[in-house]
Amino acid sequence: MRAITVQIPDDLALALNVSPDALAPALLVAAAVKLFERGKISAGKAAELAGMPKPLFLVTLAEWGVSASTLSGEDIAQDLANA
Repeated sequence: MRAITVQIPDDLALALNVSPDALAPALLVAAAVKLFERGKISAGKAAELAGMPKPLFLVTLAEWGVSASTLSGEDIAQDLANA
């Protein structure tokens, strides 16, 4: 896995209400959720980025208010019509 360095404000952990040690994992989860939500990566790849098993990532999506389904309303309606 590749490592990157990111500069962040000194008070970001305080602003996010996480310990300094929990900041990097929290940022990875946030990035994974947002990238998944925008359709840039799959749930499996997002879980890998977040450093957690896929089932736990799916629970995390719900906690963040993000749907785990990538189907649009139109796709669901079409599936129902074809059922």
